[in-house]
Amino acid sequence: MNTRRQFIKKTGIISLGLLGGQTFTSKSLELNNNAVQGNGGFAISTWKSGLKANEAAWEIISKGGRALDAVEAGVKVIEADPEDMSVGYGGRPDKDGHVTLDASIMDENGNCGSVCFLQHIKHPVSVARLVMEKTPHVILAGNGALNFALEMGFKKENLLTEKAKQEWKEWLRRGEYKPVINIENHDTIGILAIDNRSNISGACSTSGIAYKMHGRVGDSPIIGAGMFCDNEVGGAVATGTGELVLKTLGTFLIVELMRNGASPQEAVEEAIKRTIRKITYYKQHQVGYLAIDKKGNIGAYSIQPGFNFAFHNGKENSMLNSASHL
Repeated sequence: MNTRRQFIKKTGIISLGLLGGQTFTSKSLELNNNAVQGNGGFAISTWKSGLKANEAAWEIISKGGRALDAVEAGVKVIEADPEDMSVGYGGRPDKDGHVTLDASIMDENGNCGSVCFLQHIKHPVSVARLVMEKTPHVILAGNGALNFALEMGFKKENLLTEKAKQEWKEWLRRGEYKPVINIENHDTIGILAIDNRSNISGACSTSGIAYKMHGRVGDSPIIGAGMFCDNEVGGAVATGTGELVLKTLGTFLIVELMRNGASPQEAVEEAIKRTIRKITYYKQHQVGYLAIDKKGNIGAYSIQPGFNFAFHNGKENSMLNSASHL
């Protein structure tokens, strides 16, 4: 195993100085230093919706519950919210008018499950958990995922709200697909938690890029792309344009960088550096990463400005702005 000094020498990372030396605000660093010590765990989630996700997760963690239960509960709050048009019920449809969902979940023992191209089920993260716990598989897709969900007692529902339907009809008149940075047409809810036994779990859920081709699957259900955890090291979640995350397997990369001595902040910055080095058209897209390690340190970084995240340290649930490459 590489030492931290060897890792830094090989990658050119110096402290938090990679890609311009930007870090969080001083408030975020204070929250970071007090994340786990004396507080019995924490939750961290992508975007403003993460505030509600964190509250649900903390309700479980504060009572001594398992991090896996916490991340599932946090994601379910957002999946059920029709006002969040990037996840679950109310999510924007594909170009043919169908709401198709992707989700993944991973526990402290390395077990994981996911679903992709799932229709008519409000809580794909819970179906993903049952794939993990009730089947010998990791991923179920399409009608196979739907049939499994129905067998497990989930209710088939119409997930296309009137608001999302009207926006889709307006888009049809333009007939143009163009991702817009930092709006909820290409977003996720990604959450990581540590419980009071210092166990790490993560989950991720999305309705994918708005007006995508029917059948498109992004990074969120792919273990090691949209989300990855290793209880010996830490965890990471991704948000933004999934194709860019898939091309670098960003969350697996982040965890492996931490395994080799990088801090969470160093690791997320290096993952973004990898993206901009390998993908020439990165300036037209957003990718953001969150990471945690076993000590409760956190990292956040993105390609574009505007990526924010919610952090619940047991005392307060705060919105923080990530530093960015551009």
